[in-house]
Amino acid sequence: MQVYQVQGFDPGELDELVSESSREGFRHIRRLVDEYISGVNRFDRNHEALFVCRSGGRIIGFCGLNQAPDSGGDTGRVRRMYVLPEFRRQGVGRMLMQAVIQAAADHYSWLVLRTDQPQAGDFYISLGFSESPQHLNVTHCLKL
Repeated sequence: MQVYQVQGFDPGELDELVSESSREGFRHIRRLVDEYISGVNRFDRNHEALFVCRSGGRIIGFCGLNQAPDSGGDTGRVRRMYVLPEFRRQGVGRMLMQAVIQAAADHYSWLVLRTDQPQAGDFYISLGFSESPQHLNVTHCLKL
C-alpha cells in the first residue's frame, strides 16, 4: 500500500469506490467525482491536495484537503475521506490522514472536518482532533 498526492485522476478509476460507497449509503464519493468532472473542486487551488492510496495498482482509498471557506486562508478542511471496507482497520485511513495533516501543516493553523459517523469521529479523535460542536459545518478540529 502506498499513499501519494495526485495532481489529477481519471474519474473512471473511482468507479469501484463510488459503487461501494453508494452501497454503504454514502453520497460524498459520488459528489467528489461529480465536482471533479464539473471543475467545482479539483483540489488544485493554492495549498490544496488530493491523496490516494493504491494497492496493486488499485485505488483503495483517498482523502482531500481544501482551504476552508471563509477562513481567511488560515484553515484547511479535510474532504471526501474514504477507504474501501475490505481495507479498513489496516492503517490506510491513518496513512491518508497523516499525508493530509503534513500537507496542511505547511500552510494552515487549523484543520477541520465534518462527519456524521460516530466511528469516524472516534478515528479522528485518535489522530489528535477535538470535537467542535459549536460550528454548524465542523464536527472536529486540529490545531496545527
